Amino acid sequence: MLRLEDEKDPEILRKAAIILEGENKRLLAMVLDLQRKLLEAQGKGDDQAQLRLRLAELEQQLAMRNKMLFGQSSERRPGQDSEPPPATDPKQKKGHGPRSQPRLRTVEVPHDLDEADKTCAACGGQLEEWEGQTEDSEEIDVITREFVIRKHKRKKYKCRCGACVETAPGPVKLTAGGRYSVDFAIEVAIGKYLDHLPLERQVRIMGREGLEVDSQTLWNQLDELAVPLRSAYARLLGFIMGHDVVGADETTWKMLGGKDGSKTWRMWAVGCETAVYYKIQDSRSLDSAIKLLGDYQGTIVCDGYQVYTALAARYRCIDVANCWAHCRRKYLEIEGSFPEQAAVILGMIAELYAVEKLCPTGPPGDELRRKLRDERSRPVVQRIHQWAMTTRALPEGGLGKAIAYMLGIWNGLTKFLEDPHVALDNNLLERCMRGPVVGRKNHYGSRSLRGTQVAAILYSLIETAKLVGIDPKAYLRTATLAGLRGEVVPLPHELVAATTSE
Repeated sequence: MLRLEDEKDPEILRKAAIILEGENKRLLAMVLDLQRKLLEAQGKGDDQAQLRLRLAELEQQLAMRNKMLFGQSSERRPGQDSEPPPATDPKQKKGHGPRSQPRLRTVEVPHDLDEADKTCAACGGQLEEWEGQTEDSEEIDVITREFVIRKHKRKKYKCRCGACVETAPGPVKLTAGGRYSVDFAIEVAIGKYLDHLPLERQVRIMGREGLEVDSQTLWNQLDELAVPLRSAYARLLGFIMGHDVVGADETTWKMLGGKDGSKTWRMWAVGCETAVYYKIQDSRSLDSAIKLLGDYQGTIVCDGYQVYTALAARYRCIDVANCWAHCRRKYLEIEGSFPEQAAVILGMIAELYAVEKLCPTGPPGDELRRKLRDERSRPVVQRIHQWAMTTRALPEGGLGKAIAYMLGIWNGLTKFLEDPHVALDNNLLERCMRGPVVGRKNHYGSRSLRGTQVAAILYSLIETAKLVGIDPKAYLRTATLAGLRGEVVPLPHELVAATTSE
């Protein structure tokens, strides 16, 4: 028997998808016919509105199933809420062309004539080099990464009196007597937590480059690297919690190889514009939310998950602002089955985003944002609410569920009207989740509690470095060396501030 979840052949999967699509259509036709007969048998044959709504619900279910099988994951839509393409110069060259590479080092390679070619073809005389005259061209090349054994020879010094002997200091190490350098450990961390390479895959790559090593050794380097970075991880949470508005989100994370098999844990995230902090916990419960956010005082921008509402109910110093992007997503899902209704509501939500684009980001745009939201966004929100209250839809249908979701979090959706610091959506945190999610798809999760802690520390610092625009590898090196020297480990935004002040 063919098992689609195990099949890898694209042609077989394509044929199976075509068969499944045809079967879906056949079953839908049968369901629609039976539904029509049932309504007639119940004496409701004349209730055309009820019938149309029920049929639309069934069509929407099929459309969602087909979208899951064949659709694109992007939420971009053509038309009213997409930006027009930039104007192009008709004389402009087509194609990509050579890209500027300002970060690459330039290595000059001189090319000389062979001795046999240094003779004039006309008179037989000897050709002489024409100083300063060359024909230049460029090519992008690669210098292979090389692993080396760096032998440190620490010189000894003694006094003639014989009472004093001094030895030159050696390199800074993660652990005393450790065989692998700090830079090696950082290379492994960047490979796993930035480039999503599982340790076993790194082992194979390193083997091709001449280094014989195993995945346990690589894991030991990550474990040792996390130790001097722990203080920065703790300070990072304190920095984020000091903001009046933060975003919060969570996603699944596998705990592998336990006594009872693999379990699904949760990676929680809380962040602001310049930092994000991850914590991996064993549940998605209110207790887990309290462990992360219980000490916070301010507004949390989040999706409609009820734990955040329960958290705000328990701690009066916490307020919840809900995400319009999640709300919009509900209507995108049913757009194929309810095109008219979806066009109306998606158009109004697009108006809210259009207002936001008129304001500079951050504090410089706060006053203008407050003014425009009051003058332009508030009337749109009122129209959205009026539309939701007057649109007829079956409660169990796709449109009815989308409207119920929106009205259920309505107070949170309108928080942005009162506070210019509150974003319209929680997309910043969702973007910060992409790195860990891609990593999870490659290395599947963690094998121990310590593994979740190391992953949370390194993901937090690497993703924060990306947020503020500094090289994660360079940041990890600076931070690790500071920790090993007993200094305060700088956070990524602190390094940016120090560079700017200079």
